[in-house]
Amino acid sequence: MSVLGRIRQGLARTTQQLVSRLSGIVGSADDAERRARPIDIETLEALDEALVAADVGVAASALIVDAARRLQGARSGLRDLVKAEILRVLREAERRPAPGGTPRIVLLVGVNGTGKTTTVGKLANLAKTSGEVPLICAADTFRAAAVEQLAVWAERAGVDMIRAKSGADPAAVVFDAIAAGKARGRSPIFVDTAGRLHTRVNLMSELDKIRRVASREVEGAPHEVLLVLDATVGQNGLSQAREFLQAAGVTGIVLTKLDGTAKGGIAVAIAHELKLPIRYVGVGEAIDDLVPFSPQEYVDALFEEKW
Repeated sequence: MSVLGRIRQGLARTTQQLVSRLSGIVGSADDAERRARPIDIETLEALDEALVAADVGVAASALIVDAARRLQGARSGLRDLVKAEILRVLREAERRPAPGGTPRIVLLVGVNGTGKTTTVGKLANLAKTSGEVPLICAADTFRAAAVEQLAVWAERAGVDMIRAKSGADPAAVVFDAIAAGKARGRSPIFVDTAGRLHTRVNLMSELDKIRRVASREVEGAPHEVLLVLDATVGQNGLSQAREFLQAAGVTGIVLTKLDGTAKGGIAVAIAHELKLPIRYVGVGEAIDDLVPFSPQEYVDALFEEKW
């Protein structure tokens, strides 16, 4: 299946909800009578409700509705305008990963239960299939069985993993992984860190230490700090992202479990309010069910059906 096909599959629930609501506003393709009605205040209010219901967020929804006001009195054009505004919001948040030395260091951060450890394995598999020679670093020495879980994913991906005993200093594990990466010619290095809440001061200090060690060993490291968010939590994910952005220097988002929710609009809310790009989306449980995020493909999938 193509990347667009995977994203379309992952967004199926969000698309179904959004399209059904929007079809009710301006009429579906076979509802000529409703489609002939001019766009009015009632239409715009219903549009706002539909966007918020899809977790596009209050702020981003208001932005899109404000842009749609110029269509008042018109009998068409709303679909294309909404699509264009969502695409614009997503593209404004895009940024390239920071350049720097080799190996490239990618930290994965987030709260427990978002799929962070499995995402590390999927990212390593994606990098390998793209022709890179990645390495996994098991720096989550806090959670019981975390290293064993990651080892299973490393084996599935056919990628080496650097590990230490339970309770070891995570920064020391990162140091060893960087040394191994340099010696073996491996890059990127994906670092699985312990799940943490921003309120856990000790764990946030631990993350800061990991960042310092990486920056000392490799120019510009960490080159990416990816926050793994569970798409099913909707606006709560936005709150998580806001806190981690301040505490951990997040540079991008991995949105997991997109296939299990009708709240896929959270990608738009994150892009608009935090100016953080969505870098990857999880669309299933298999090792290859993680795909690079494309604003154009996201919008095309979201508006696949006619309304």
